[in-house]
Amino acid sequence: MLQKRSWAEPFRIKMVESVRMTSPEERLRAMEEAGYNTFLLRSRDVYIDLLTDSGTSAMSDRQWAAMMLGDEAYAGSESFYRMEEAVQRRYGYKHVIPTHQGRGAEHIISKLLIRPGDVVPGNMYFTTTRLHQELAGARFVDVIIGEAHDPASLHPFKGDVDLAKLEQVLVENPGKVPYVSVAATVNMAGGQPISMANMRAVRELTSRHGVRVILDATRIAENAFFIQEREAGYEGRPIAEIVLEMCNLTDGCTMSAKKDPLANIGGFLALNDRELTELAQNLLVIYEGLHTYGGMSGRDMEAVAVGIDESLQDDHIRARVGQVRYLGEKMLGWGIPLVQPIGGHGIFLDAKAFLPHVPQAQYPAQALAAALYLDSGIRSMERGVVSAGRDPETGLDRMPRLELVRLTIPRRVYTQAHMDVTAETALAVFEGREQIRGLRMTYEPKHLRFFQARFEPV
Repeated sequence: MLQKRSWAEPFRIKMVESVRMTSPEERLRAMEEAGYNTFLLRSRDVYIDLLTDSGTSAMSDRQWAAMMLGDEAYAGSESFYRMEEAVQRRYGYKHVIPTHQGRGAEHIISKLLIRPGDVVPGNMYFTTTRLHQELAGARFVDVIIGEAHDPASLHPFKGDVDLAKLEQVLVENPGKVPYVSVAATVNMAGGQPISMANMRAVRELTSRHGVRVILDATRIAENAFFIQEREAGYEGRPIAEIVLEMCNLTDGCTMSAKKDPLANIGGFLALNDRELTELAQNLLVIYEGLHTYGGMSGRDMEAVAVGIDESLQDDHIRARVGQVRYLGEKMLGWGIPLVQPIGGHGIFLDAKAFLPHVPQAQYPAQALAAALYLDSGIRSMERGVVSAGRDPETGLDRMPRLELVRLTIPRRVYTQAHMDVTAETALAVFEGREQIRGLRMTYEPKHLRFFQARFEPV
């Protein structure tokens, strides 16, 4: 008797893009030219590209059709008003400030709210978010629960804020906390979700202290899926309803429309406060563009407006997370160490457990990402000491407990066969892991070094 039925993606393929499989010699040459940094590889040399899910999703026929309606007027574009309506309807915020991508929104909110000497608590840092906060003069404080730093912990909501830690920061820094930075999901923890109960508790605590909550809503649909699946009282609730409820517990959000909203470029800052919005719009004119385009073309805003609706469809998000799980469960079955529970947007290999013979000072996650590419042309990225950067006060490398390699799955792009090849690559590298050596850094840029740093084998 059939016990379990297979599932399939809720779409069919209309157009394909050819990719090529390179030889081992070609991959070694490409990796050496890239300084053992997967960000510096040319895309033509990559077979399966799992570097990021940012701007790499396949857009739908409805999105491509909508782009033909793009109003490229410099001021008052109709495309902006269509995007604004989608944000207001789906996320519930009153005011929408368009930006070229998520980090544009991070820049605006940081310059708007932060003063030198401020403290910004959050549920684990994200690279660009923390840098914008630090450049504005703030110090980021991690207030995520301890389980988030343990790759093997099976806590269902490893993105939750430790309320005692948060309250301590609020009490010890009166008038110095401009907002609490809450991510849903938490990228650097392995795509782990925050629970609705914890969101409510954070809202109640910050309200007592008169502090705003700013949400990183980049992957909020994935977070809502985990709430629907794991949190009591949300079984059967539509993803769109859960997302709206989460947003209603915050004062604003930053959004990279290159992730959940399925667009190739774009983003926005959304706020409820009219006065803050006017200040943000003025900064936008300086750094991004006019308040009705903010660095995006009209056709991009049309794609975002349609993508927002598509991202909140239950069938879509179930298939999206399902593909990630398929890959992760296959690897777990072979004993490959990775962050658990499996997250929403990618598989995060535990490089410390994978390469215990490589000290963290020799960048094991960077070395592992290079090894995956050399095996079969699969591009992943480091999320460990290189991404953590240097402490601005001491100048020393930050040594995070999590030393991870992220295999990020673009939405609606790859097939199950691609996931099989990826899993088999990870297994082959795992079986030959003793041969992998650490790396030394030969070039280090001043900011966000993981994008452009270069390395060589030790």
